[in-house]
Order: sequence, then structure tokens, then C-alpha cells
Amino acid sequence: MKTLELVRGEYIRARRGQTLGTIAAAYGIPPRVLAAENGLSEEVREGQILRLPREEHNLYIVRGGESKTLLCGSPEEFERLNRTARLYPGQKVFLSQK
Repeated sequence: MKTLELVRGEYIRARRGQTLGTIAAAYGIPPRVLAAENGLSEEVREGQILRLPREEHNLYIVRGGESKTLLCGSPEEFERLNRTARLYPGQKVFLSQK
């Protein structure tokens, strides 16, 4: 008989002076991924509860000439992991573990 394991993401409460960028940097994730995980379209507020994504991928800084397929195996996988269709040099992205 199989058992199910309950997996919970980690949550944090934004403190005074924290921004989406500083919180994301502290946890090593791109700000756009943190924003997408929490449905944010504006800056965080003091006291706001944020869910940290449970991504276990390598964070990488894109160099010129690299493609979504090279980094993640396919454009679809790139967009799923990084929650954006954009790709540009200097961008921080998650790499596929495959």
C-alpha cells in the first residue's frame, strides 16, 4: 500500500524595509519566480506572508548566445522552471536537472 507524503512549502513574513528583490536574493531565487509563486504584481508589504517556491535546481547566470533549449532541454521546460518566456544575458535562471 502506498502512502502519501504531505509536502509544504516554506513561508516567510516580509519585514519592514524588505523588498521582493532582497527577499529573493536572500533565498537564492529570481525575484520574478518569487512574485509568480505569490501572484504579486506589485512590491511586498510589511507583514505580508510569502510562500517560497520549492525549487531544487541550479541557479545560473545566462551568457550571450545561450538558448532555452541548451539551458533546460526545451523552451517549454525553461518557461515552466523560470516562469518567463524572456531570455537575456545576465539573467538569473534555474537550470533543468535532467
